[in-house]
Amino acid sequence: MSFRLAAYAVCLEDDRVLLALSVSAVHGRVWTLPGGRVEQGEDPFDAVTREIAEETGCDAVVERLLGVDSRVISAADSHSGAEHQNVGVFYGCRITGGELRPEPNGDTAESVWTPLAEVAGLCRSSLVDVGLALARTVPATGHVDPVPVGGLIRH
Repeated sequence: MSFRLAAYAVCLEDDRVLLALSVSAVHGRVWTLPGGRVEQGEDPFDAVTREIAEETGCDAVVERLLGVDSRVISAADSHSGAEHQNVGVFYGCRITGGELRPEPNGDTAESVWTPLAEVAGLCRSSLVDVGLALARTVPATGHVDPVPVGGLIRH
């Protein structure tokens, strides 16, 4: 089984959330939260602001830890054909500067402030729903129920 530790940013402002459009040959076009892999030896707290800068061109500060999501993706549903576990650390972040732009030499084609009311109609990663549920409820356990994948929601 493969394993990935990742850090994700939930950036909310005026009933909008900052989403990144990930485009790849394997996954197609999927909206997701800014964030990604925590490098070996890196703190997830530092990784999330690095990922925001890389993917969106913006500077940010972490305001709070929202929670942790762990999911196992079966070999049948995995793009690699092998079982995979993703552990995501979600942070509430605030954009402090910079300008939105595509990720140079990366998979993020654009980043957009998206009205929360429009999120349900987007082809998106389940990470978006997990992050928004954590931001909305701020559970004491730092955990929300798994988000079912299907329709517009993908791994």
